[in-house]
Amino acid sequence: MPPFDPVRASDYPTAIGCDEVGRGALCGPVVVAAVHFEPAAIPPELLAALDDSKRVPEPLREALTPLIHRHARVVVAAGSRALVDRINVRAATLDAMRRAVTRLGIDGTVLVDGRDIIPGLDLPCRAVIGGDRLVPQIAAASIVAKTFRDRLMRVLARRYPDYAWERNVGYGTAVHRAGLLARGRSPHHRLTFTRGFGAV
Repeated sequence: MPPFDPVRASDYPTAIGCDEVGRGALCGPVVVAAVHFEPAAIPPELLAALDDSKRVPEPLREALTPLIHRHARVVVAAGSRALVDRINVRAATLDAMRRAVTRLGIDGTVLVDGRDIIPGLDLPCRAVIGGDRLVPQIAAASIVAKTFRDRLMRVLARRYPDYAWERNVGYGTAVHRAGLLARGRSPHHRLTFTRGFGAV
């Protein structure tokens, strides 16, 4: 059951929600979204449909994403594969979050899914464990980031068909790992995540 009740819209905070997708993938960027809206000001049916992106079926995520863009302020940012390899995936994620929140250009409290606060912000920031089921803006950010990254990985899959990214979007499934063993790394594979799979 989705966690946000439109009847309680005024109880949810007006905040900037931030979440990431792709930290655990073997390849591609880590993608983050920063989303701001007043929960009582968006359509009740949109609020009721928000949830952790992993709990939202893909067709519904695809339908919700343009609605979120229409009714909220949204910025998407990414930490590239090269950045992940250079500074590690956690630091690349936090860097992308800082850039996304800064580009949003809104004063307010930033609520981030997980345990890390975003360094280098001039705004109050709080980490919320399980935030994508507690804060609607974090849930919206989760959906936007996942939709963006999944689309990107499916485009890349046309150029690199050996890894089945159109199905696994870069995560370490058996088919993806088999492709790595057979073909080695693509330019989009994270060196820090794929050592031991094929040639550099």
